[in-house]
Amino acid sequence: MNTAEQLTPEQLDATRPQSAEMLRVQDLHAFYGESHILHGVDFDVKRGELVTLLGRNGSGRSTTLKSIMNMVGRRTGSIMVNGNETLGMKPHHIPRLGIGYCPEERGIFASLDVHENLLLPPTVRSDGMSLDEIYAMFPNLYERRKSQGTRLSGGEQQMLAMARILRTGARILLLDEITEGLAPVIVQKLGEVLMMLKERGMTIVLVEQNFRFAAPLADRHYVMDHGQIVEEITAAQLPARREHLNSMLGV
Repeated sequence: MNTAEQLTPEQLDATRPQSAEMLRVQDLHAFYGESHILHGVDFDVKRGELVTLLGRNGSGRSTTLKSIMNMVGRRTGSIMVNGNETLGMKPHHIPRLGIGYCPEERGIFASLDVHENLLLPPTVRSDGMSLDEIYAMFPNLYERRKSQGTRLSGGEQQMLAMARILRTGARILLLDEITEGLAPVIVQKLGEVLMMLKERGMTIVLVEQNFRFAAPLADRHYVMDHGQIVEEITAAQLPARREHLNSMLGV
């Protein structure tokens, strides 16, 4: 068994110097059966950064997140999470390194109410958010805490999906299309939540089709095309390169 899999997250942190780099993906290839989806993806995310993976549908953005969590058929390359190589790690061990994944389909338990959903996630680190902190960050969830998942709006379901991850103690968040199909007022609230999480030192990778939402939040933007990172644009470079980026994304 991998030694990293035997230690608690806190013990792992104590065995190495604190690095500014929370996630590094190098030469990542991913396959579903015979289909070769990712073709040598390279990017890094520093502690406390919010970066986006931008691109047209089918460019490989969601597959990149799933590959980090070992949820694809086969992977090659290197994926370092907080100083630990995870390529050979089993999927259920990866969250113990402090990484949480919010899939596009959200995956909440529809038959349980909000409060019950929030009590379910296992604690992977000792510094997960308390219920009081969650309800302060998501007042809508407090108001609906006795409502079943089937009775929540799409925006409330998205908030609940994110809140469950924060309960685990994850410090790296992989968020896949969190604003898709949501009302503008909910999208604005999610933007405020992401800024609060950044202020708390969270590291965030955001796959997002809504570039208007993502642009003011991100420190850096990675543009994907045909399973590769083809461009990196910093927040400082964005004003001068927005028109170029819009043409690449088909906005």
